[in-house]
Order: sequence, then structure tokens, then C-alpha cells
Amino acid sequence: SRAIGEGHHDQALALTTRGIVLVVLLAASFILLGLRFHDAVFRWLGAGDELIPLIRSYMIHWFAGALFLVIPMSGNSAIRATGDSLTPSLIMITAGCVNILLDPLLIFGLGPFPRLEMSGAALATVLSYFTACCASCWVLVRREKLFRFSILRAPGLLASWKTILFIGLPAVGTNLLVPLANGILTRIFAGFGPLAVAAFGVGTRIEALMMVASFALSTMMAPFVGQNEGAGRRDRVREALRFGLRFCVGVSLVLWSLVFGFAGKIAGVFTSEPEIIRIASLYLMVVPVSYSGFGFMLQAAAAFNASARPKYSVLLFFSRLIVFTVPLALLGSYLAGIPGIFAGMVAGNLGSGLLAVILACRKF
Repeated sequence: SRAIGEGHHDQALALTTRGIVLVVLLAASFILLGLRFHDAVFRWLGAGDELIPLIRSYMIHWFAGALFLVIPMSGNSAIRATGDSLTPSLIMITAGCVNILLDPLLIFGLGPFPRLEMSGAALATVLSYFTACCASCWVLVRREKLFRFSILRAPGLLASWKTILFIGLPAVGTNLLVPLANGILTRIFAGFGPLAVAAFGVGTRIEALMMVASFALSTMMAPFVGQNEGAGRRDRVREALRFGLRFCVGVSLVLWSLVFGFAGKIAGVFTSEPEIIRIASLYLMVVPVSYSGFGFMLQAAAAFNASARPKYSVLLFFSRLIVFTVPLALLGSYLAGIPGIFAGMVAGNLGSGLLAVILACRKF
């Protein structure tokens, strides 16, 4: 996005082509590790012997098709960097529709399709990834002219990878922190029984829906900041961050007020188990009040990555997950049980949000 803002299309072409190839090589390495150690990882997360075969039947297929996911993930980011956010959205919506269509057919064996159950769910997901991969590649190659294999043979491959990894390696670290912290939180909830783990799963699924607007804004913050940094318009960057803060606070308060009175009914959509509904309802009444902090942290982290200062993005994610959320959730579990865990999560979101405001004011 900075190269496009500076008007250097050849540089954008080289970075996109070489970046996607680098992503494929790295993802293939992690896929091999996942195929080798997935049983051990899920046992560490608390899965018992009765669940491991079910998990294996899903994850084997998922790992086998994961390359079809990473290519459109990186490709769609390159498309957004041009200023086009609609096309990547349409690609992922189409992939989601393919998944929705194929899931019941392959899980339950409707019509001519075989009944594959967990494996069918995984295959449906992989096929949706394949759809997104094909569409993203077509847009990059044919429309945007941002991918060309001949670029790989040109001088400067290692220099491009170094440029990419300057931001990419810290970003990898922050992305690894999220599942690591979620794994630790899952382990904490596991101490209160499988129903608590299930309730945490329900809460995080609903949280993902409630955070959609903030995630979308952070996705667009990166190309916007990158292009304006490249064009020397930091005043527009500051205005975008101010808008992002107001947006996150307003949306968080509206969503929390809407969910608070209907928490039990919302949780009941996912399960009929009373204890799961009780715990998930408490989650929805407590944690969403802090989504403003979480949301603005995402905006600030995207802005720092786009302005080639990834160390501040790492600091924000590390502070939220490792400094605030996990220690405070663990302390809360000892002091107040499950409500204490939720209080720790609230403190983590708000603490990282405050840190994001301070850093954004000082660095932009």
C-alpha cells in the first residue's frame, strides 16, 4: 500500500508476487508440523481420548487444504492495498456461501453425496477455500496485474523478502499470540469442567460476530494508512485514527446495551444445556463492555504495521494477551472463579485499548 501511495506499481508487483510465494513456503512448513503434532496439541488443550478421533478426522483434511486458505488471505490483502475492499469481500462471501451449501450435503450425505460427518465438514471448508483461492488469483493476475511468476527470476528476491519480513515476522508473532492466549484461557476454563469450556466457546463465537465491524475497520485501516503514509499525508492518518476511536467506543456501547438484556436467549440459540447458557450469558453481560478497547487496539496495530513500525503492533498484542488478559484471568479464576476470568478479560481489553490511545497520540 505504501508503494502504491508512492506511485511505484513495479515495486507493488514485486512485493505481491514474492510475498505470496513466501507465504506458501512458510505455510507448507507449518502444515507439515500440524500434521505431525496435532494430537499432542489438542491433548494439551484438554481433549480426551474420546474426542481425539473426531478432531483427527477434521484436522487431517483441514491441514491438507490449508494452502488454499493462505493464498487468498495474502492475495486479498494485496487487492485491498489498491483501495478496493469490495472485491475481497465478495470473494470471501462467495466462499462462505459455498461452505454453507456443501456442509449439510457432505456432513449428512444428502442426495448423491456420501455421509462423511466431521470429515465432510472439513472437506466443505477446504472446497470453499479453493473457491476463494481461484477467485483471488484471477483478480491479482488478470485485473490488478499484481502477480507474475517471471518476477521470481528477477534480481531482488531476497531484498523483497527482507522488506516483507520486517513487518511480517512481528505480525506472525502477534498472530501466534492470539491462539496461544486462547489456548491458555481454554485451559483455565477446563479447570471448571467441560461445560465451562463449551460456554467459553459459545461466548467467543458470539464475540466474533459482535467484533465484525471493528475487524472490518482495522482491515481497511492498513491500506488507508499505508497509502497516505506513502503520499506523505499523515494528517489523514491521524484523522482516521480519531474516527476509529469514536467508532469503536460507540459500537461497543450500542452492542453491549443490546446484548445485555437478551444474553440468555442469545446463548440459548447455540445450546439447550442450562449451565452452558448460564455461563455464556454471564460472558455476554460482562465482556462486551470492553470491546471498545479491543477494537481500537486493532485499529492502532494495523496503522503501525502499515507505517512500517511493527514493534508497536507487537507491543499492543503482547500487552493485551500476555501482560493483561492471561495473568488477570488466571488471578480472577483463583479469586472469584468464572466471573473472575471474565473480569480479567475485560481488564485486558481496556488496558490494551488505553495503551493503544497513548501510543497513537505519541507516534502519529
